[in-house]
Amino acid sequence: MTTDTVSVTASEIAPVAIDRVALTVRDIDLIGDFYQRILGLDRLSGSGEELILGQDGRALIELRRDTAARPYPHAAGLFHTAFLLPHRDDLGRWLRHAHAQKVRMSGASDHLVSEALYLRDPEGNGIEIYADRPRATWLHDGDHVVMETLPLDLASLRRAEGDWTGAPEGTVIGHVHLQVGAIPEARAFYAGELGFDITAEIPQASFFSTGGYHHHLATNTWNSAGAGTRPKGATGLAELVLAATDPAALRTGRSVDDPWGNRIRVA
Repeated sequence: MTTDTVSVTASEIAPVAIDRVALTVRDIDLIGDFYQRILGLDRLSGSGEELILGQDGRALIELRRDTAARPYPHAAGLFHTAFLLPHRDDLGRWLRHAHAQKVRMSGASDHLVSEALYLRDPEGNGIEIYADRPRATWLHDGDHVVMETLPLDLASLRRAEGDWTGAPEGTVIGHVHLQVGAIPEARAFYAGELGFDITAEIPQASFFSTGGYHHHLATNTWNSAGAGTRPKGATGLAELVLAATDPAALRTGRSVDDPWGNRIRVA
């Protein structure tokens, strides 16, 4: 299943979408170079302690240096940050770029609503690079969006014309997956307390959005079932910043922690 149609962006009609992700990292130079060289993000500002990266002046990733921080892979926190490219051909160009850079991929999937490639940065933070299929082609089961995890047609992707020259105009963070300790509590917080719509549910995971998107947020317990409050001094997620074109769409203040200490801030 392929398409040459330009995709709808995650924020086109959404009252709330992802603004940026802030990460605590030990080696800010190494991680900063990775997001610039491999993902094609621009350096927007920074010092030795902080680095902001993005596209066309829009911040997407904020790196915060803490050399004493330690990884806790089974704790609550970030599962992956998903970068949405404007067109399927952009994804194909990036795939060839990643191959040339000898990037080790951790997965590749056709989710029906999107096509996605997966990898990790040098400190283990999960990354998804994806392109949406046109919204008119998405299937629904009642209020839920139908998503699957199927083999991805890599050969078709590689046939995209042109070369990767950096993150294209219109690149955004389409969604973020979070590790949590329990799904019922996650649904109660993100749907009940924050006011997101539940768009899909699969074993050990729930998906949330506004404006009819397939998901802006997801929570899962695949690596973190039973996790308690996020450890202090951990690498990984420092803060998830949401962009609200309609602040009334969220039933929360400007900053709040979920039940596991994942910090959510509204810009």
